[in-house]
Amino acid sequence: MTEEIQQTTQDTTKAAEARAASIPPDAVFHGLGRRKTAVARVRLTRGNGKITINGDDYEDYCTDIRQVQAIRSPLRELKLANRYDVSVRATGGGLNGQAGAIVLGIARALVKADPSTEEKLRDLGMLTRDPRMRERKKYGQKGARASFQFSKR
Repeated sequence: MTEEIQQTTQDTTKAAEARAASIPPDAVFHGLGRRKTAVARVRLTRGNGKITINGDDYEDYCTDIRQVQAIRSPLRELKLANRYDVSVRATGGGLNGQAGAIVLGIARALVKADPSTEEKLRDLGMLTRDPRMRERKKYGQKGARASFQFSKR
């Protein structure tokens, strides 16, 4: 059974590489990613694997190794790390939120470049937007859930 899975994965990878090679060199694919209050606008072009975020190299921009690995993961999982250059404009939120938004943006751009990659990216959870956001403070209360102490008299 595992041999069948490996064979299918190899066939899918070969097909993806063939499609990536057939994409015109001047083609540009865009993807928008969001997480919490962070927004990432991703631009994917044919290249040699350079990733820039807000004009800086992604390894210099991110402070944590987990963020770096997360940003690389969509391209690494599809074995397309050296086929595309990624340019990102990230705003809002913190670095973790931005990293999550970048992953979603890269995954969406890859699906536009090659629709056959959607199933694998969806199985890996990279095409699902994380809906968790901070709850807003309510009027007449101390916070989102916390209220002022109740006094009966």
